[in-house]
Amino acid sequence: MLTSVELCAGAGGQALGLERAGFGHTALVEIDKHCCNTLRHNRPAWQVLEEDMRVFKHRAGDFAGMDLLAGGLPCPPFSVAGKQLGEEDERNLFNDAIDIIDVTRPRAVMIENVRGFLDAVFHDYRERLKTQLDKLGYRTDWRLLNASDYGVPQLRPRVVIVAVQKERAEFFDWPDPLPHNPPTVGETLRDLMAAGGWRGADDWADKADEIAPTIVGGSKKHGGPDLGPTRARAAWATLGVEGRTVAYEPPGPFHNDMPRLTVPMVARIQGFPDEWHFTGAKTNAYRQVGNAFPPPVAEAVGRQIGRALRKRKLHAVAG
Repeated sequence: MLTSVELCAGAGGQALGLERAGFGHTALVEIDKHCCNTLRHNRPAWQVLEEDMRVFKHRAGDFAGMDLLAGGLPCPPFSVAGKQLGEEDERNLFNDAIDIIDVTRPRAVMIENVRGFLDAVFHDYRERLKTQLDKLGYRTDWRLLNASDYGVPQLRPRVVIVAVQKERAEFFDWPDPLPHNPPTVGETLRDLMAAGGWRGADDWADKADEIAPTIVGGSKKHGGPDLGPTRARAAWATLGVEGRTVAYEPPGPFHNDMPRLTVPMVARIQGFPDEWHFTGAKTNAYRQVGNAFPPPVAEAVGRQIGRALRKRKLHAVAG
């Protein structure tokens, strides 16, 4: 089995996808206690390190030689919802990630971030990042991937950065989109909406005939249990969903208004399996889901990275 270490692991979206792609996690680094509780609850065997990535980097050498270093580095420095301070943002951890890569020298690196990372204002920063990785022996590429291309019923574009050691980089190819559209919100949530006996579930599901807008998790300061700002809530309303709050339970038999989503419903829209449980109160659980990287996208990229690494190993043996 290929080995990996994950930085800023969150509630496990990327980790779960990479597990499905054949990676065994040596360690998962995450500073948020609620996310750590979720990781431990779902995978007791995983080594979850509840600490700041900047602290972890001082002992990262203990994990040298893994196949993959993965991570979902903080998005606010590059998000259009913020000030886009990039390298000047105190939350930017790319330089710390480079330090960890330098110490551990993984065979490949996978980092996901928001689409704002590709904005023109960050062109020089991206090129500098590529130069740094080139000096460490990696060939680097990035691509904007839409979660809906990989079966996730949601409009969720994310940038994925992949760096592979130069001697095996030729074997990496980006995953192809699936040949069919993802299920609609109605198809995805019909059974969960009907779980409380709601008589209008089938009618609602038939009308919720598009994929979801991007799930918004929010920050600790500003993120509440709602489906995002005014524009996002308006988009949800076109699907017959009340987005101002998240519900504890599915609608009852005689519910007459637009239904609200529960945390399990939002998790399914993010591509999580139903058995993946998010611990903590509703607001914390929803924030974990909303900030997650959809597992199917991580799996698709992870399989291609794994294919490249295995091909190289087989090629070396054959040679």
